[in-house]
Amino acid sequence: MAESNDSVSVDMEKIYLGGKEHHIQTGCGSVSVIVYGDHDKPALITYPDLALNYMSCFQGLFFCPEAASLLLHNFCIYHISPPGHEVCNSTDLNLFFIEFRTEYYYLPSLSPLELQQEFLQLGAAAICNDYPIPSAEDLADQIVEVLNYFGLGAVMCMGVTAGAYILTLFAMKYRERVVGLILVSPVCKAPSWTEWFYNKVMSNLLSFYGMCGLLKECLLQRYFSKEVRGNVEVPESEIVQACRKLLDERKKTNVLRFLQAINERPDITEGLKRLNCRTLIFVGESSPFHSEALHMTSKLDRRFSALVEVQACGSMVTEEQPHAMLIPMEYFFMGYGLYRPCHFSESPRSPLSPSCISPELLSPESMGLKLKPIKTRVSLQV
Repeated sequence: MAESNDSVSVDMEKIYLGGKEHHIQTGCGSVSVIVYGDHDKPALITYPDLALNYMSCFQGLFFCPEAASLLLHNFCIYHISPPGHEVCNSTDLNLFFIEFRTEYYYLPSLSPLELQQEFLQLGAAAICNDYPIPSAEDLADQIVEVLNYFGLGAVMCMGVTAGAYILTLFAMKYRERVVGLILVSPVCKAPSWTEWFYNKVMSNLLSFYGMCGLLKECLLQRYFSKEVRGNVEVPESEIVQACRKLLDERKKTNVLRFLQAINERPDITEGLKRLNCRTLIFVGESSPFHSEALHMTSKLDRRFSALVEVQACGSMVTEEQPHAMLIPMEYFFMGYGLYRPCHFSESPRSPLSPSCISPELLSPESMGLKLKPIKTRVSLQV
């Protein structure tokens, strides 16, 4: 294709701008899963935060070319939506995909969330009030039913805040089904009085006014830092504007059910040391859950866990600063023998591993990378 000023060059193995949606009946109702990629590859499952789905929580990361190259080269992605948070009007999500070999292809210069809105209409139907409200443990049990439906064994997991809690609980209950956890602004304790009260305010707003302007402001403060939310002098960023529009599509009943499950979550701190998988934690320094992430890291086995703090960032690092996740994830996946495709090799599956590379070549400086915006703590003093 001819090069254009209104296009962005992307170089990776595959990018999927649509996937196949599956509605799976579980013991706690139907759950939607969107699958991207080659089913023969290892599985990576994702779980979003409150009132979000994969399009509003993870597409910033998956539209980051370097991160998408790393993830789609190594995994088949299974995006699990909380009940009632799924995409609707999606009878054909296989819109198109672009396969990269030796050529460059070009995508419209739209932000990820704008591109999503060009293709799909969001807003799942409201769940009937007669259905029992699932607990956090019920939602974790749903995940194992999803894995069984697809015939998956042990999987890699990635979750944001509420989704990170659900996946951590799942990893504790079904340890043999999880090989690694990537948690973004996670929580592990029961809600503090402050969080409990804040969630109750949001519950009342949902019950009486639905997805009103004040509730959306509460949610945006949960997701993003003040740097991108803007103020009187600085307009809010495009990702915040797009997220605000996507929140309009959420049905109040569905969000309220997930919120109640998370607000009644039990403390799982004591079970963290029994996790037998590696854990990589990201948290924005401006996240309201920053102290929770530090607490959780201090309770994990320090031999198998690491913390990455991202400066000037809120809870949703996947959308606000997805590039900050790339290098830590690369090092994390190297422990599993996974890597980004090497475009200088004839085979994208060449046996590249940390053991056969000089340590000097793995340094950020040698790769031409700057990690200044990120502080990494592998261990913490309690």
